[in-house]
Amino acid sequence: MRVKVIGGGLAGCEAAYRLAADGFEVDLYEMRGKVNTPCHATDNLAELVCSNSLKSISDDTASGMLKKELEMLGCMSLQCAYETAVPAGGALAVDRLAFSRAVEERIASMDGIRVVREEVTSIDFAEPTVIASGPLTSDALSEAMSRRFGCALHFYDAVAPIVDASTVDYDKAYFAARYGRGDADYLNCPMNKDEYLRFYNALIGAERVKLHNFEKAEIFEGCMPIEVMAARGEDTLRFGPLRPVGLRTPDGEKPYAVVQLRKENLSGEAYNIVGFQTNLTFGEQKRVFGMIPALRDVEYLRYGVMHRNTYIDAPRLLNCDFSLKDAPQVFVVGQLSGVEGYVESIASGLIGAINMSAKLSGAGAFLPPPTTITGALCRHVSTECGNYQPMNANFGILPPLTERVRDKKERKRAYTLRGISDMSAYI
Repeated sequence: MRVKVIGGGLAGCEAAYRLAADGFEVDLYEMRGKVNTPCHATDNLAELVCSNSLKSISDDTASGMLKKELEMLGCMSLQCAYETAVPAGGALAVDRLAFSRAVEERIASMDGIRVVREEVTSIDFAEPTVIASGPLTSDALSEAMSRRFGCALHFYDAVAPIVDASTVDYDKAYFAARYGRGDADYLNCPMNKDEYLRFYNALIGAERVKLHNFEKAEIFEGCMPIEVMAARGEDTLRFGPLRPVGLRTPDGEKPYAVVQLRKENLSGEAYNIVGFQTNLTFGEQKRVFGMIPALRDVEYLRYGVMHRNTYIDAPRLLNCDFSLKDAPQVFVVGQLSGVEGYVESIASGLIGAINMSAKLSGAGAFLPPPTTITGALCRHVSTECGNYQPMNANFGILPPLTERVRDKKERKRAYTLRGISDMSAYI
């Protein structure tokens, strides 16, 4: 039997790989190469757009818990991420190009997958289909879905700049891990109070790119532009992405604020400015971010941009296995379904594919327990809440523990231990 997968991003590639592994013939459609998007830089499958970080791997974080669950389910994309990882402290960050190549190699290794480079502009809701066209779904396909689903929803998020590592002033920067824990994988760019205040005042007054209906749009908190965050108060950044705690300089001084740079690739030739998602014009990014002493003469390999993300009103449209209520052979996965984040998108693609396989084979649905992050995300996309919003992995979507654990870190670890145990039993 043949299944159509629309979209060659993280969710689509994971879904296509799993369906092919289960014995189905898969047509994987990707329009890039013929039709570009505002944010992608290549036509590679599984290209990472916003950041090269897949977040924490720690067992006291929801992101770490989700990764452990996906490992148990044989997740292909996560295996590629570990194979192409770059140093990032307690996070899993990857070399973007190497990661895309690794995923493409896995896809090419499956005889049952045919990659079709063309734009899909309509959907046959009677044939087995996985819609994974992502937050940058083309206008034509968006219109086709809007006619079927009703008005599409959207919010805005932003991308951080990438700089040439050789142009950073290393006399004004230093490698360190927060509190000295783990490897010193981040390059820290300190500022004193006067430097910070000059930067801050320039930032909140800087010129932004004008977006259509921008003022009416929702901005996703997880990708809040730094200038929008700064407008909330003078010290907001110092308690957020520029917090200096645990990052004393080599001479023992405590900076007033610290900008961190994270490797974009294993060679260390490029750095991502952590937390600097932005909607400033390119000229203003160079001027304002150049007020950070270590970045005064830095060269930009990619400036930050803001773009619209599209997602559907999933609780009205989807079952908790990611299938459509009125077309059960059609699944909607990835950020289009309202999960937010790289690993969350991968998870939805995997769970959707497992359930598509089960449905076509006449088996029962695969719905992980609600105590797991994957199970909780399945329930998030199918539960009416009155104001549906994209959702990252977080412990708040899990049912409470049966026993009270006072220590915050141990409490989070208890959520992980319970979830992994329940997932193991369910599998």
